[in-house]
Amino acid sequence: MDTQKEYEEISKQLSDPAIYSDPFKYAQLSKRYSELKKQLAAVSQSGQNIIMEIRAGTGGEEAALFAADLFRMYSHYAEKQGLKTSLIESHSTDLGGYREVVFEIKGKDAYSKLKRESGVHRVQRIPSTEKLGRIHTSTASVAVLPEASEVEIKIEQKDLRIDVLRSSGPGGQYVNKRESAVRIIHLPTNLIVTCQEGRTQQQNREKAMVVLRARLLAKKQEEEAGKRGAERREQIGTAERAEKIRTYNFPQNRITDHRVQKSWHNLDKILDGELEQVIKALIK
Repeated sequence: MDTQKEYEEISKQLSDPAIYSDPFKYAQLSKRYSELKKQLAAVSQSGQNIIMEIRAGTGGEEAALFAADLFRMYSHYAEKQGLKTSLIESHSTDLGGYREVVFEIKGKDAYSKLKRESGVHRVQRIPSTEKLGRIHTSTASVAVLPEASEVEIKIEQKDLRIDVLRSSGPGGQYVNKRESAVRIIHLPTNLIVTCQEGRTQQQNREKAMVVLRARLLAKKQEEEAGKRGAERREQIGTAERAEKIRTYNFPQNRITDHRVQKSWHNLDKILDGELEQVIKALIK
């Protein structure tokens, strides 16, 4: 159950006069209601910006190339929606794929539009290196994390270890070859965030803190929910071929979302950012 639904359900329970006959339950629900109200207010104030994390799964280099395709798809979609995308961390391969890419999408309704993209995405296509024309199946995983405000997640300076590193990788013309990359370790949880895509050390530090807060919020929500367990790890999944929310079939130019049992036969356009039709089907 997501935060909004839980908030509405508890609100309904608290409006029932019968709840007053159980003071202990009433106190528990009231406390949780207050927590959820603060969370929803904070998300609304921070404009529902998100952190997206894409990781190559099963399939080696082909999976890394697919991860790059997904990054381009979401970037183009964001641009068409008037949202702003900025790269935070990436680990590229020699052929132009990504083993991992982390980026921020800022703007109105970014979270409400893209939160359903979390899960394992599967691709079926003939790799350029395939000499016998065989179709290969590969996967990439996507996690969508709402950004957390400083009100929601307070981080003490004493709980951080901040290392400054030398930027590496292609990174474009603006990468500062001096020590501008930043790695932040949150000591109580051992969460590690690295950012090297900004032009300056300060930009990288700020972006890394945004990611850290988002991951800490996800961790906090996991712990509060309890029975939902490791929600973020489930989003990322083990990236096995069987765990999938969507399949991208290149030979048939078809994309299928398995949650709504619906297919579209314009895969090329969807990968170029025309994702709105798929997102609307999921929202319905």
